[in-house]
Amino acid sequence: MMQENPLLDFSDLPRFDVIDASHVAPAIDHLLAEARATVAELEAPISDICWDNFVTPLELATEKLGRAWGIVSHLNSVRDTPELRAAYNEAQPKVTEFWTSIGQNLQLFQNYKALAASAGFESLSKARKKIISNALRDFKLGGAELSDDKKKRYAEVQEKLAALSTRFSENVLDATNDYKLVIEDVSELSGLPEEVLQAARQSAEQDGKSGYQFSLHFPSYFPLLQYAENRNVRETIYRANATKASELGGNPEWDNSSLIDDILRLRHEEAELLGYRHYADVSLVAKMAESAEQVETFLLDLAQKAKPFAEKDLLELRQFAREQFGIDDMQAWDSTFVSEKLREQRYAFSEQEVKQYFPEHKVVAGLFHVIETLFNVTIKADQAATWHSDVKFFRVERDQQLLGQFYLDLYARAAKQGGAWMDDARARCLKTNGVQTPVVYLTCNFNAPIVANGVSKPATFTHDEVITLFHEFGHGLHQLLTKVDDISVSGISGVEWDAVELPSQFMENFCWEWDVLQNMTAHVDTGLSLPRALYDKMIAAKNFQAGLQTLRQVEFALFDMRLHSQAVDNLSVSHVLQAVRDQVAVIQPPAFNRFQHSFSHIFAGGYAAGYFSYKWAEVLSADAYSAFEEAANTEGSSLSRATGYRFQTEILEVGGSRPALESFVAFRGRKPSIDALLRHNGMNGSTH
Repeated sequence: MMQENPLLDFSDLPRFDVIDASHVAPAIDHLLAEARATVAELEAPISDICWDNFVTPLELATEKLGRAWGIVSHLNSVRDTPELRAAYNEAQPKVTEFWTSIGQNLQLFQNYKALAASAGFESLSKARKKIISNALRDFKLGGAELSDDKKKRYAEVQEKLAALSTRFSENVLDATNDYKLVIEDVSELSGLPEEVLQAARQSAEQDGKSGYQFSLHFPSYFPLLQYAENRNVRETIYRANATKASELGGNPEWDNSSLIDDILRLRHEEAELLGYRHYADVSLVAKMAESAEQVETFLLDLAQKAKPFAEKDLLELRQFAREQFGIDDMQAWDSTFVSEKLREQRYAFSEQEVKQYFPEHKVVAGLFHVIETLFNVTIKADQAATWHSDVKFFRVERDQQLLGQFYLDLYARAAKQGGAWMDDARARCLKTNGVQTPVVYLTCNFNAPIVANGVSKPATFTHDEVITLFHEFGHGLHQLLTKVDDISVSGISGVEWDAVELPSQFMENFCWEWDVLQNMTAHVDTGLSLPRALYDKMIAAKNFQAGLQTLRQVEFALFDMRLHSQAVDNLSVSHVLQAVRDQVAVIQPPAFNRFQHSFSHIFAGGYAAGYFSYKWAEVLSADAYSAFEEAANTEGSSLSRATGYRFQTEILEVGGSRPALESFVAFRGRKPSIDALLRHNGMNGSTH
């Protein structure tokens, strides 16, 4: 019966302990029928139209569907099973069709227009005016003004795109899970840290094998590239990772080649149906950036500033590879290893040495300390049903008042998509029975704790992983600390995509502060906090190869923008990528590299013609953080409560209720400048 379906229980938190694949179809069908019935009632012209008799019922009906489908999508990402995948793929076209039909509904569009022209419009809050403005924009982007035949084709395109993106993601996950590299002779793994060997041995044992087993999950394969002295082993794992989900990956079922072509072709067709030059124009309508040309200018300017530093980085790397390892022809599978050795020699420390100071419990406590200090909140352990025993649950309070809650899922698993992300389980909004508090998912893919010789060791994180955790928590804060009561601009909803990374990238900066690291480090064996001498070396090495890293991000962003800003007929994706590399890169990967085949951000995520957002928002985040640096000069610490309060009130709390640039200016007192970004990356001076 419907009332027994846990996906239809919106009384509190999701009931992850009882939800299974059999619940998906009946729940989604029921919610779709409910939502369609509400839409049918609201399609008629409404005399005396107002917010309460039009927008409120529409948002309530669609919010339930969004929440239930969000739970299904989340489980599909973190607890993939054949049954759940089948249920997800069966329901996805129906959900896509519904949202497409909403976007194309001319009667709803007319009612929004009538609301915007009504006598009561001026008395609405700024947030509600923004929602109406966004809705009018989105109806145009959704094809509401198209002829019936074009609407039909537009709906078909949306449904196909949704299915293709899901298939792309599934292929990457299946190819990642399928690959296993088993090495029997430990001498072939010379150079690997003991804990990496222990994890590999444990992985082999769990699969009933002897020796050491590695997979293409990042925490497993990357240490081979970073530490393995055996060049053949590095090449083997590099080649496997660089060709996964491609025609060179071994299993034609998981080859994303045709999917990439189909996705690009359909996106271009969508743009043409809507009357735009190309898909990039469609993507940029709801972003801060004004045009593909403006984005390209921004990226090429950044590349020009970074290239001299990158060339210097590469020259040093090749020289070091030649002198120290006799490698005259440094290849892609050598560069990570040589970089790590060069950093160790130059700065007299290794990533592995630093990692010992970042056990999970200390890192999480340190993160919470930063949040509690900056934003005057308290974070406490809480209880909830979860989708896996590793998942933890917490609540955020201020003055003993609940603000929001979050799930923390830190470890890589076979049934879990790679990468790190934040998503919402439910958003803040005001309902008749009071405020619905936000709940979010914070998901990473770090190494789990291991058992070695019968002794359990806590998970330890690299400094890069600590930065990742802070990044995702920044997204979480945007959602958890919002004070906006209207769901469509609450938290990150309604925030321009190229500004949505501002709070996440902003939070990364605290991972480099001495007073922060003192509170979040304890050596896994001795319990001692990070020594000042080691911290000083980390700071000295902070911008190690920053030029190369910047160019790599520019390369990805430019590739994405060019793919989506030209017609794709007879266009070779690899040719576009090669042209970008010829223009901005200083390192050319091998011909067999198929990076694009697992570029899920743009082919299965929300970053199509938007990958530039990372660098665009980094300008905002670096400049925003410089306000905390200025406060540290007078207060002695970057954990400035006064500056944190302004960031909280002007950026986090307002969510998408006003343009991001307006929020930035309200916080910083001026428009953003690129100077702080260049300074933070050590690229504001000479390369000599």
